[in-house]
Amino acid sequence: MVCGGFTCSKNALCSLNVVYMLVGLLLIGVAAWGKGFGIVSSIHIIGGVIAVGFFLLLISIVGLIGASCKPTCPTCGKKMLDHASEALRILGGVGLFFSFTEILGVWLAMRYRNQKDPRANPSAFL
Repeated sequence: MVCGGFTCSKNALCSLNVVYMLVGLLLIGVAAWGKGFGIVSSIHIIGGVIAVGFFLLLISIVGLIGASCKPTCPTCGKKMLDHASEALRILGGVGLFFSFTEILGVWLAMRYRNQKDPRANPSAFL
């Protein structure tokens, strides 16, 4: 079979996560080596580099688990689509309600604008 579709994407994600795992291990190793040989004396720098390496290693392991594992349970796409269609129906009703109230507001504004001011001089032209 040719490499295409989801197989290619899965393999690309797995290889990318392996590279990230190696980079995380390299960061941890270089920080420990630098501290061991006394090249870097600041514990804050060493701790920061080790923390970044650890988090990168952790994220790459989670990424590998997410890309090697086959889903054994059914996906929840159907439930999400049902919920989204129900939410869109409700949203449409709310939008329709507010559009009618806005039309009522425009009608009231036009009516108010065309009223004569009772405090105005009745003999004035406008």
